[in-house]
Amino acid sequence: MCTDHAVPADLERLAEIEAVCFPPAEGASRASLADRLEHYSDRFWVYEEDGRIVSFVNGLCTDNPHLQDEMFDDAGLHSAKGCWQMIFGVDTDPACRGRGLAGRLIRALIDDCRREGRKGVVLTCKDHLVSWYAHFGFADEGVCGSTHGGVAWHEMRLTF
Repeated sequence: MCTDHAVPADLERLAEIEAVCFPPAEGASRASLADRLEHYSDRFWVYEEDGRIVSFVNGLCTDNPHLQDEMFDDAGLHSAKGCWQMIFGVDTDPACRGRGLAGRLIRALIDDCRREGRKGVVLTCKDHLVSWYAHFGFADEGVCGSTHGGVAWHEMRLTF
């Protein structure tokens, strides 16, 4: 079952999934996730099975058209009326991968952002995920200046 958003009580499960999905340098800390939930829990799309979150997507809204590294750890940069939805992470419990859950959440996020009148959605990803995000209509804008986690990232954009 896909729900619209997480609630602060979901923090432990979200942190657990984040920790298995990303290396420590790239993943959000428990404290960062707690701050995000406090500032914009409605920007967490979650997929639940048997009352347990198994996949989620999250990110803030901003008028800045580019995802900046400081956005990952400063939830105060969220602007509820911001015209761009950023995606910080697409996380699925490894036991539940390969079933299209993350894709369902990406589509739900896109649908919600269109309905809200946003300009579009922006994310960064590694080389091997460019074609996966292109499947949803994201255009690769090339390797960006992000140094998050010490790796190279492609900025991708879906403009409505």
